[in-house]
Amino acid sequence: MAKLIFVNLPVSDLSRSIAFYKGIGATQDMRFSDDTAACMVFSDTIHVMLLTHEKFSSFTPRGIADAHETAQVLLCISADDREGVDAMVSDAAKSGGVADHSPQQDYGFMYGRSFEDPDGHVWEVMWMDLDAAMKAFGEQSAA
Repeated sequence: MAKLIFVNLPVSDLSRSIAFYKGIGATQDMRFSDDTAACMVFSDTIHVMLLTHEKFSSFTPRGIADAHETAQVLLCISADDREGVDAMVSDAAKSGGVADHSPQQDYGFMYGRSFEDPDGHVWEVMWMDLDAAMKAFGEQSAA
């Protein structure tokens, strides 16, 4: 069985966050959702758990960082192509996020952009041509 990942994010407004994540292509799994949490599914293996601050605090004694001010993680998700990168970032902006939190990256074989969700969590979206990347890295190693 493939390993699953569940990214747990504290959110200040659960309904707003559900709408945002639906806006960027996730679907809500109602089996793991209630008035304190929502399971948002990107694929069979990638799930984002949106947790109210109270619910999130029940899992850790540590304080919740203000993601608009500090960063603990940078999340990255792949896209099928360059257009998919642009579409997800555009959808994020239309859904209440901030597009291009970090500078765009374009290396030819790899293309990436970023966005912030309404709570300030930073997501990077990237596409990579693996064969071209391996060739480029091989050429760099030989130099």
